[in-house]
Amino acid sequence: MVTESVAEFDSRARSWLAENMPTVEMDNPPALARDTDAAWQRARELQRRLHDGGLAGICFPREYGGLGLGYEYKKAFDAACVGYEMPVMLNIPCFAICCATLLDVGSEEQKRQHISAALRGDEVLVQLLSEPSGGSDLAGVITRAERRGDRWVLNGAKTWSTFAFAADYGLCLARTDWNVPKHEGLTMFLVPIHSPGVTMNRIKQVDGTIDFCEEFFDDVELGDDAVVGEPGKGWEVASRQLYHERRTMGDGSEFTVGAGLEASQDLSVDFFRLLEMTDQADDESARRLAGRALAHRVVNQQLSEHVFHSVADGSLPLTAGAIARASLADSHNLDTDTALAIASTSSVVGDDEGLEIGVRYLGRQIINIGGGTTEMARNVIAERVLNFPREYAADRGVPFNQVRRNKQEGTRS
Repeated sequence: MVTESVAEFDSRARSWLAENMPTVEMDNPPALARDTDAAWQRARELQRRLHDGGLAGICFPREYGGLGLGYEYKKAFDAACVGYEMPVMLNIPCFAICCATLLDVGSEEQKRQHISAALRGDEVLVQLLSEPSGGSDLAGVITRAERRGDRWVLNGAKTWSTFAFAADYGLCLARTDWNVPKHEGLTMFLVPIHSPGVTMNRIKQVDGTIDFCEEFFDDVELGDDAVVGEPGKGWEVASRQLYHERRTMGDGSEFTVGAGLEASQDLSVDFFRLLEMTDQADDESARRLAGRALAHRVVNQQLSEHVFHSVADGSLPLTAGAIARASLADSHNLDTDTALAIASTSSVVGDDEGLEIGVRYLGRQIINIGGGTTEMARNVIAERVLNFPREYAADRGVPFNQVRRNKQEGTRS
């Protein structure tokens, strides 16, 4: 039972933050790259501080380690913690996707064990979904789990697993029945990352970062307690997972901590700073470009809020999370393109701040791919929100062992 008003909670949170959390401007340590162990150790440490201070998991139920409070409390906390160092790296995919999915479809034991551990900063959960030969067809996975006695035995490969190197567990979608259509023969497993038989490689990108990983599973043994949901019902679990992922990419999750995705340094351009840096603070044309991008950013934030509340009250289906996902991509693209137009040549041959705009532009497509491509989000909106006719699919209703497909790729190098 909630006995604390939003105003009282806000006051308590601000007092605690001032006494316990480092500020970004003054005593924050040097920025740590997200692909380093030190950054993840720091995030876990900050999360432990929040937990010990009674401010972790604001919208997660109390029985699983959270506070059991409403969305308005989470928004108040987000506003209160601006200017403080927060464990935002744990938001995606750990809290907003993986823990949220366990909350929806996990067993009581899984919820009590893993959500609570994540909120304490003791565990990090990631997604193990994409495959070397899978493309965007998640239901076409060929990583397999076979029943041997009282155990499941996992074999196959996953790739582009964000932050898997820092994780303790991964939600892994595998095929457990090849004699039924592809959506019907899947099971979701919660796999301990450091299990015998799991081999992980870091993927180095063109900019030198190594956020992503690839994993190989060789006779990895799992018990029934690793099954999330029911055997053969993995697509239902994956659908919930995709809902949370799309909603999170649209900055609409109640389970994040700190500033939302749209406000993060990775996505949002500081246009006021950029105009000053390029000596265009008084240039009407440049200001107009920046204003347009900022206006679209505000519209996206309000649309995300609208979608969240509409899904919560049932006026929109779960698949409407794709609306927020597509909107964020459009807003981000406009942000990036506008920044490049304002920075002009300084984004190529300028100082570090100018070059950062250029590097940002090179990564422009990331937000159009993560959480499923923007094109897929629009298909979801068309077919599952607006009820337009579905696109033709040659494998619909066909047993998966009769579907023509490429052989498994991604062998070790």
